[in-house]
Amino acid sequence: MAEYQKGISPENLTQFLGGIKFPCSKQDLISHARRNNAPRNVLDTLERIPDRTYNSMADVMSGVGKVE
Repeated sequence: MAEYQKGISPENLTQFLGGIKFPCSKQDLISHARRNNAPRNVLDTLERIPDRTYNSMADVMSGVGKVE
């Protein structure tokens, strides 16, 4: 797999969160990404986003933007 890269692109994130149902919790996002074999950097980023309900992929990207 590719080396760790700072910053998670929307395409990279949606690859591992594809099919998730909104609204969902931070823990739902992490669990879904794990089931889709997300790499450690994606999981680390999701673990640092605010613990709240997310209503869309744009909402998730906003949360990711706050921790990167």
